[in-house]
Amino acid sequence: MARKNLLANVTAHLTSAADREIRSDYTNRGASRSMMLSIEEMAENAKKMIAGETVVSLDPALLDESFVADRVEDDEEEFASLKQGIESEGQLQPILVRPHPDTGGRFMIVFGHRRARAARELGIPVLAVVKNLEAIAHIVAQGQENSRRANLSFIEKALFATKLLSMGQSKETIRSALSIDDTLLSRMLSVVETVPAQVIEAIGAAKSVGRDRWEELKKLVANPKVAERACDLVNAEAFRSQDGASRFNQLLSELKQAGKGRRKKPREEGAGVWSPDDQALSASYQNTGKTFTLSLKSTNASEFGHFISSNLESLYRDFKDWKVRQQGE
Repeated sequence: MARKNLLANVTAHLTSAADREIRSDYTNRGASRSMMLSIEEMAENAKKMIAGETVVSLDPALLDESFVADRVEDDEEEFASLKQGIESEGQLQPILVRPHPDTGGRFMIVFGHRRARAARELGIPVLAVVKNLEAIAHIVAQGQENSRRANLSFIEKALFATKLLSMGQSKETIRSALSIDDTLLSRMLSVVETVPAQVIEAIGAAKSVGRDRWEELKKLVANPKVAERACDLVNAEAFRSQDGASRFNQLLSELKQAGKGRRKKPREEGAGVWSPDDQALSASYQNTGKTFTLSLKSTNASEFGHFISSNLESLYRDFKDWKVRQQGE
């Protein structure tokens, strides 16, 4: 009887060990192994999502813009190119979002507004990294991303810094966000404080205009009379029809000439801009008394310029006839 019990125990032990080996081997094969790996991957992805290291697909309708804007205007040509690239090749770089601080189930964009807009217009999900960021971390991440991409102009960065300061953010946070030192930050704030907001708005982003030229404008408009004149100049419809850099150049030139006291005649007799009704041409001219400069821009600029240069002989004859008639009167 004792021997039978002993054999039974040994058999049970062997059966149990064999079962364990079979089960262990089964878990390493087939659907069970795939299921275990999927669970492990899901757990790992969950950890990465908490750390903000994995990319997810989000409905663009669930996204809200950053609580602080950093662009004065968007370049529609660049956006069209970006949108076309996403449509043909897919979204190559994810955007960064954080859970909306006030609305459950929604997200706030930290950076990647144009990629989100493109996905929204194309009717496709947007690829994003979700991070639980506080306001200051949001600001720093947004500013540093734009600084790395170098797609914000000097005045856009200056306005961004001014907005952050008005929201109560420290200068240390602003410097970190824009990757600048205290001297450059002071210059940025000074430009926005001195140049009338109306003038900055009329000029726009002016991508090619850097710090030195904005500071030159700042020094001119520090004079209240010059600042008033600048506001008058930017109100002209023809002024706004030009691109940002051209608007800036014209304004700076006008104010510098006025500052030298060379122009006694009203503005329209010494310099100005003209556009036809179809807006296919923009002509700006400058008359110093000794020289007369004519600059043509926009769609028909090249053809119209060629027309003028090809007819200078006849135009000059017409001018001489006109001058004779004027003297006869």
